[in-house]
Amino acid sequence: MSKKATREAYGEALLALGKKNENVVVLDADLSKSTKTSVFASQFPERFFNMGISEQDLLTTAAGFAAAGKMPFASTFAVFATGRAFEQIRNSIAYTNLKVVIAASHAGITVGEDGGSHQSIEDLALMRSLPNMTVIVPADEVETAQAVEAAVEHPGPVYLRLGRMGVPNVSPVDYKFTIGKATVLQDGQDATVIATGIMVNEALLAAQILKEKGLSVRVINMPTIKPLDEDVVIKAAKETGALVTAEEHNIIGGLGSAVAEVLAEKAPAYLERVGIQDVFGQSGTPQELLNLYKLTASDIAAAVERVVAKKN
Repeated sequence: MSKKATREAYGEALLALGKKNENVVVLDADLSKSTKTSVFASQFPERFFNMGISEQDLLTTAAGFAAAGKMPFASTFAVFATGRAFEQIRNSIAYTNLKVVIAASHAGITVGEDGGSHQSIEDLALMRSLPNMTVIVPADEVETAQAVEAAVEHPGPVYLRLGRMGVPNVSPVDYKFTIGKATVLQDGQDATVIATGIMVNEALLAAQILKEKGLSVRVINMPTIKPLDEDVVIKAAKETGALVTAEEHNIIGGLGSAVAEVLAEKAPAYLERVGIQDVFGQSGTPQELLNLYKLTASDIAAAVERVVAKKN
């Protein structure tokens, strides 16, 4: 099965968008080859701005472009975008509700050998906490391309989380991405796995493992962490009674927390959270790290078995 990193799909989508929308401008913090904004820069150098290693300037300038009526996409690594420039995002973009797309790549531990200093495990929690901010985590190249288009039409700021590692396509042939809407990729009655980003494919593999053990598992792709599709969560809670969330992020503050909040307030059900267990990453290959931090299909399957046992 062919694989493509969502950062690569982002670069291609930016180029396509630039060809039909002259209002689009792209900014980067001296990482354009890695974030793939270099694809846009090669075709539209007059609309590309390398801000250097200065993330605060990157996001503040993007806010200025938005205030002037342009459609800015600002890219750098997730750990720098959300960490070094949080105040600028808060006060210059979210507080003012400006139409800026923060497309942050190299998120999660699958950055790999760069190590814990470059592996953003808290970015979803930071961005989700900001009023007016929409938070999107595409699962594959199809969803990434459509998320870029949707972000342009969205009236406020968007945080778009992108990855370094290649992932297979999991989106249906007729897939249509909509901000705030989840997709049921596979139905099931015994338990539900709600996954986002690279973990969606792992969730599908986990469902296959469990099918061979006689368990019927519903798999939901939740690309929008904020606003969360509460209806699909409530329906799954009432119909299956046992849920597992799966994310390449700290279990605190991301998808798992968002789903837990819905369950606590509106539809109590058993829940297990698969994710990074409140520790920092370390250097290693992406697959080594996924194994080490228990972010594989087997780990999701084990979590499903635990939560079903609780239910029963």
